[in-house]
Amino acid sequence: MTALAEPQAPQAPAAAQASTLAPVKYRGPVVILALSVVLLVVFALAIDPADTTTFRVATSRDVWQISPFTVPSLLTCVVASLVAIAIGVLALLRARARRAVPAWWYAVAGVVLLFAVLAWSVAGTGNAFPLTLLLVNAVGLAVPLCLGALAGLLCERSGVINIAIEGQLLAGAFLAVVVGTITGNPYVGLVAAPVAGALVGAVLALFAVRYWVDQIIVGVVLNVLVIGLTNYLFSTVLTNDPQGLNAPPRLPELPIPGLSAIPILGPALFNHPLTVYLMYAAVIVLQVMVFRSRWGLRLRSVGEHPKAADTVGIKVNPTRVRSTVLGSALAGLGGAALVSAGLAFTKELTSGKGYIALAAMILGRWSPTGAFAAALFFGTADALRRVLNNLGSPIPSELLGMLPYLATIFAVAGLVGRVRPPAAEGIPYKK
Repeated sequence: MTALAEPQAPQAPAAAQASTLAPVKYRGPVVILALSVVLLVVFALAIDPADTTTFRVATSRDVWQISPFTVPSLLTCVVASLVAIAIGVLALLRARARRAVPAWWYAVAGVVLLFAVLAWSVAGTGNAFPLTLLLVNAVGLAVPLCLGALAGLLCERSGVINIAIEGQLLAGAFLAVVVGTITGNPYVGLVAAPVAGALVGAVLALFAVRYWVDQIIVGVVLNVLVIGLTNYLFSTVLTNDPQGLNAPPRLPELPIPGLSAIPILGPALFNHPLTVYLMYAAVIVLQVMVFRSRWGLRLRSVGEHPKAADTVGIKVNPTRVRSTVLGSALAGLGGAALVSAGLAFTKELTSGKGYIALAAMILGRWSPTGAFAAALFFGTADALRRVLNNLGSPIPSELLGMLPYLATIFAVAGLVGRVRPPAAEGIPYKK
């Protein structure tokens, strides 16, 4: 059997590459430096030196209890900001020396700045900040984003642009609510949700692969179509019988014995509904399959150089159709995760999460583990908004409502830098 080589993209001239990369290599360090300095100024002006902040990390299920700890608010914020500034300076020096800046440097800077923001958010209020609750909510809120990002990854790795993730999430949530309510079983609704996503994906594949319609236009139209259809069904059907059609049961939590009792990490990672564990499984399986299997090599070759793939006997268009439908089914499952807490369906329930999932895919550089990390970052921003709202933080509520979207803009425009999507993405293959 003919072996497949990893497709290579055409190389730009050296001068063009140098001019393109020159401003990009400084982007991450400059963003970290600028953000750290701005926050340092805000902390110095907004925090009373006498204020303290208390953090609570233990839950009633933990094997051993960790007492809440209190720190001086201003000192904590200043030290954290200076640490982030130091990381930014070192990253800038490393970039000037034409050496790659490790991604974990940015992660450490982000964590210390987040800790500083948490210390500021409840400084002097008398409320203890629940760190474990923030992590629990972050993981739960990351599920639809991660599954949506995986949907986009599967589609775009095969060469099909999937802008319709928003519609696939919404369709999955709608069918999960209706089927779960009718059957009285949330797991049946969980099974039905991927079907709705796959149907939307099949329409996308039909127009993109069979009729060569512009894939971005098709995706946008599908989003508008699903929003209009679900809004109509909600107004004319669900509101007429909310108890019989729009009152889904809650997916029960499934704590993993032993692991769920570990302080902090146990509740955050191992005490969730089934949707979270399905997300873990999807990330691990796809990471192996996409980059370590023959199926993944064929998938990537179709998205990088379809003509070469066709030459060695790979069926390009059928591969694209299957990948699009499979990815869309994952997005439908993400829609079910949105309502897994027993939430009733409402108009435009997704609130732009499909587009944030696209940003997570790009930030994760079309990698399952990268998409998971990016989704967790955006999920943390959303969880922070919810927790701070409940604690009565001095941060304006309007700014808190913008947090997930500001985090998306900051990550994609400020940190992602220069990325290269699959070479044949969005280009129909015409034999």
